[in-house]
Amino acid sequence: MTTFHLNQFKTVLVCGLFLIFHSCTVVPGSWKNEKINTGKRDDFHLLNSRALKYLKANDPKGLKALLSKDMLANNNERQVELISNRLNDNLYELLDEYYVVHKFKDTDTVRSVGGQVNRYNLLYPYAAMEMYCAYFIPKKPDNKYMLSIIYAKFNYGWKIIKLDVAPYTINGKTAPELYALARQQYDKNHVQAALNNVELAVTCFKPGSYWQYPDELDAGKFYARVHTEVNQRYRYPLVLSQLASGPMILRIYTKNGDDGTYPMVYYMTHYNLNDTTAVKKENVQIRNAVSKLMPGLDENNKYIYYSAFNKMPTGYSSVDHFDMMQKVR
Repeated sequence: MTTFHLNQFKTVLVCGLFLIFHSCTVVPGSWKNEKINTGKRDDFHLLNSRALKYLKANDPKGLKALLSKDMLANNNERQVELISNRLNDNLYELLDEYYVVHKFKDTDTVRSVGGQVNRYNLLYPYAAMEMYCAYFIPKKPDNKYMLSIIYAKFNYGWKIIKLDVAPYTINGKTAPELYALARQQYDKNHVQAALNNVELAVTCFKPGSYWQYPDELDAGKFYARVHTEVNQRYRYPLVLSQLASGPMILRIYTKNGDDGTYPMVYYMTHYNLNDTTAVKKENVQIRNAVSKLMPGLDENNKYIYYSAFNKMPTGYSSVDHFDMMQKVR
């Protein structure tokens, strides 16, 4: 009778220990946004609130309590300052968040699903068995920067392992949207317009830490091809011989403005820059010539900027110029 009770007790004890161990074991996988356990998600949001408070206040000392040992070993003051500037310029809100549990000590991936143009993968290295990724963007303006805060769970708690801020949208479009627009323009033979937009796309293909758009590699190859075609088609300096005044296009690139990024046309004029009436009158003719020479340049843009020179601009000294802006829409 005594032996029976002892064996029974051992069996119950083993089962109990198994249940306790099983309940404490985290299951490998990834969970996004509302799929994250509510309790965990609330804890993560508290971490975010603390981090954002110190970041916005440009307080790297206060932030230290939330940083991993590796982060503490680095000088993060400049990065905190840059992030603080963004947070004080605009109101940021959470875009996407992920709770991930590694199965192996190796790089892991959250795969995108569906065919949406803005789908993306996360390719993250192993920092700890459990990690949490939070991505924030501002409500406005059209040129948005994404803030990434990446955490890992160590034996000393949940700590930040990576902070980053990078371009997310330009003119209200993400990298895949800009790339898609550039492909459409290229198919219409609007090569200069296509080049402008694929250049913008390339600048925001890495908006967040570990963030990967499937189109990034194709966009890079497309950019190289279109850049070559534009250089072959438009040899700068390019004289607009169809105009009697013979102005000369020097360069076309994109310029950041208060409410977007739009084409900038540098050109040489034979009119004295002090004669603003003559320069403006010629500029109207230049706009028409550029529109015909480079179709599509005035599409999908609010403005086109022009800068007129009497002397060749250089990167070594300041050269007088007269700036004008064409409102397209």
